[in-house]
Amino acid sequence: MQFDLAVIGGGVNGAGIARDAAGRGAKVLLLEAGDLAQGTSSASTKLVHGGLRYLEHYEFALVREALTEREALWAIAPHIIHPLRFVLPHVKGLRPRWLLRLGLFLYDHIGGRKHLPPTRSIDLHRHPAGAPLKAEFGPAFEYSDGWVDDARLVVLNAMDALAHGAEVRPRTPLTAARRSADGWELETPAGTFTARALINAAGPAVLTVDGLAGEAPEYGMRLVRGSHIVVRGLFDHPYAYFFQLADGRIFFAIPYERDFTLIGTTDRDHVAGEPIKASEEEIAYLCEGASNYFKTPITPADVVWTYSGVRPLVDDGSGKPEAATRGYRLDLSEAHAGAPLLSVYGGKITTYRHLAEEAVDLMATRLPALSGKPWTRSRPLPGGDLALDGLEPLKAALAARYPFLDAGTVDRIARAYGTRAEHWLNGAEGWQALGKAFGAGLTAAEVDYLKANEWAASAEDVLWRRTKLGLRLSAAEQQALADYLGA
Repeated sequence: MQFDLAVIGGGVNGAGIARDAAGRGAKVLLLEAGDLAQGTSSASTKLVHGGLRYLEHYEFALVREALTEREALWAIAPHIIHPLRFVLPHVKGLRPRWLLRLGLFLYDHIGGRKHLPPTRSIDLHRHPAGAPLKAEFGPAFEYSDGWVDDARLVVLNAMDALAHGAEVRPRTPLTAARRSADGWELETPAGTFTARALINAAGPAVLTVDGLAGEAPEYGMRLVRGSHIVVRGLFDHPYAYFFQLADGRIFFAIPYERDFTLIGTTDRDHVAGEPIKASEEEIAYLCEGASNYFKTPITPADVVWTYSGVRPLVDDGSGKPEAATRGYRLDLSEAHAGAPLLSVYGGKITTYRHLAEEAVDLMATRLPALSGKPWTRSRPLPGGDLALDGLEPLKAALAARYPFLDAGTVDRIARAYGTRAEHWLNGAEGWQALGKAFGAGLTAAEVDYLKANEWAASAEDVLWRRTKLGLRLSAAEQQALADYLGA
């Protein structure tokens, strides 16, 4: 089959581009070497945010773009994205209070905030978020940002691309790319595909794909590893924390999966080919940083899970990794070079939709099949056809219809699948109707749905990307799931 456009990379940028382009009328092929969101896009801090700290680096345009996208993404996916109030304690000797307040004033006003509540000053000795913190912290600020299930965001974009006619091929690495005047011939272990145009959204592998395509990279890339730790819940309130460290860095402590706390991230320069995992030094660094704030010390022995991802950042010459820009660059090949190639360098999860729109707009100047207008800003992602405040009514409806589901499972299902939960719950009258139980509310009906509709093929796909139930299933239960998928 001749495709109009092939997209390389099944992370958030590639899936977003495939969705946008397919919705504009192009025949789209999405190729990913591993599982969807297997790399950077499932290893974020799970935030849809403007990036408050980027204001220190004068990246006002990036922050404005991200803040504008923050509420737009919430509107199209209110099941996997929800508002989160952050608490930023003032620390004597670090950033002065006036500077924090000025930054938060800009944060409230430069991005078109409409529905999220504004910043306010608080006293941690009276605020619920102060209870787990050391007594030395008093003055603080409370401000708004958003939380996102990052891996599901990728999968939902791929699902919508498929619904608009795209072919989605995870576990299909590109091994060679040959260019002619009017198209591309793309070799993979699954066969050879042809396309009139190519978009390289391979994330950390963007330069490798450029090389396969015979293209000299327009930008240098800086690979930065970010690591996170997960511990048992450190607090029982709904607030998240934005903490400052004496070395000038910041990190977050976020309520995670109801019973846990997510702490991160680090910024370490990464060498391609090295293991993408949290080092003992990074784990100790995050534990020490959190222990500076919480009454209860956190040690590496408290860590129940770690994850790491490599961010492909545009190399702007910054000295420290955390200062490197989170902005993106799009490079479209010259017309005389043959079939068009557009390479995506950098980016962050909050700006993925706008990046995809810009990329498709740019490719449309060379690819007539992209005849439609931008459309993704207002169209819900699968399961997201809800009002901004529609998640709680959905949970109530699911609890009423499926009384055998416990409250935690109802919450998880609603947040993962939104209005599509009925696609696999399917009127079940009890647990037995959902088939084999693997533990923590995961059943064969859900696993079969994930296999048939979301490209899940392994226990890792199910437990760590489509759900986060790897935090709850025992080794024996995880093996039972692997055996079921293998069979």
